Amino acid sequence: MFKFAIALLFIVLSMKPLFGQPSPTALTAGSIAAPAINATGIDLLHATSHVDQNALLSPYSIETALAMTYAGADGNTREEMARVLHLNAEATQVAGAFSGLQAQLDSMVQNSVRESEQMKKYEVTNEPMVLDVANRIFGEQHYPFRPEFLKLLKTSFDAPLEPMDFRNNPAGASKKINDWVAEQTRNKIQNLVPAGALNKRTGLVLVNALYLKAPWAEVFPERATQPLPFHVRGAETANVPTMYIQKSFGYTKTNGVTVVSVPYKGNDLQFLIILPDEINGLAKVEAGLTAEKLATWASLPNQQVKLFLPKFKMQPPTLPLGAALQKLGMTTAFDVPPGSANFDRMAPRKPDDYLYISEVFHKTFISVDEKGTEAAAATAVVMMNKLAMQPLAPVEVKADHPFLFAIQHRRTGTCLFLGHVVDPR
Repeated sequence: MFKFAIALLFIVLSMKPLFGQPSPTALTAGSIAAPAINATGIDLLHATSHVDQNALLSPYSIETALAMTYAGADGNTREEMARVLHLNAEATQVAGAFSGLQAQLDSMVQNSVRESEQMKKYEVTNEPMVLDVANRIFGEQHYPFRPEFLKLLKTSFDAPLEPMDFRNNPAGASKKINDWVAEQTRNKIQNLVPAGALNKRTGLVLVNALYLKAPWAEVFPERATQPLPFHVRGAETANVPTMYIQKSFGYTKTNGVTVVSVPYKGNDLQFLIILPDEINGLAKVEAGLTAEKLATWASLPNQQVKLFLPKFKMQPPTLPLGAALQKLGMTTAFDVPPGSANFDRMAPRKPDDYLYISEVFHKTFISVDEKGTEAAAATAVVMMNKLAMQPLAPVEVKADHPFLFAIQHRRTGTCLFLGHVVDPR
């Protein structure tokens, strides 16, 4: 039996609308794409993170990458992927939903650029938001991919095929893919594909790359930043650089948690702070996090808030997601049990020659300071071929102990990034 490998890599950088310009399908972005992205992100956060360590994922990058993989799945593999990825719709509806979501994100960036140009006329410096999403397919040059699959990914996900020689030069292919990812993410994501992850059986590497640079709607005054105590891991305290601002923010306090939304320029994107009332309450709050709560918190009533937020930067190592996805129920996609993987819509499946996922790699970066947020993410799926009432006075919110956070598109509730901070140092 001849086994062959497909690797799918995803980073979110400058993805274009899946089916052209916004259409009625854009309406499904909030009802299909966003809930699926957030639910999968929460599932994987639970499955891969520890409450005593910082954590960071890009639900948007992961779900987009796996949605493209899902387009090539069939039979029981397709059904399992639909359940695990919360894709409760027909394939065309899923594609339309992601297309509509990307169109809204593109529109958000375009509005930011127009606002920046307008402000320049008044000699006001106003940096626009940057959100780039890029997709690319690196496929074995001699493998018989179905034309319909390649066409769908090119037209719907703007992911053209670049022929590769995995069979004779897998190391060179890895370098080329990693270089592409680094370029798309302003060198924030490097060496996404680990050494030895690709070999002569690799058939396809589908890459999604994301880069975000978003200035706050109102910057935190640098002069107000000072060392303040933070309860590291909900226990001992350490002084960390902590920003301060008083402003009207989205705010709610309910069921043992305080939620504050800090808008980025243009007010279409926000940084969501989910702060447990208890100093060591992260585990309990995170266990109760749901996609429905994230959707509710996408639009919060305004309240004057005295906000203390630590500066932080995260750059975790490459995170393998294969075991977590299998634990969630996506087993046959990984050919468990042997012979069960079915990606017949990707390439003709034969008893002794078929594709299966060998691993899913994910890597992220984020930096939060007085000016705003810079973040990037990449996901690689490597496949093998086998053969309430507001108080009148300002409230004070001190993020001085472990908290959850999300970078969220307000209109749809989509979380581009999701994680928790237990040690900002």
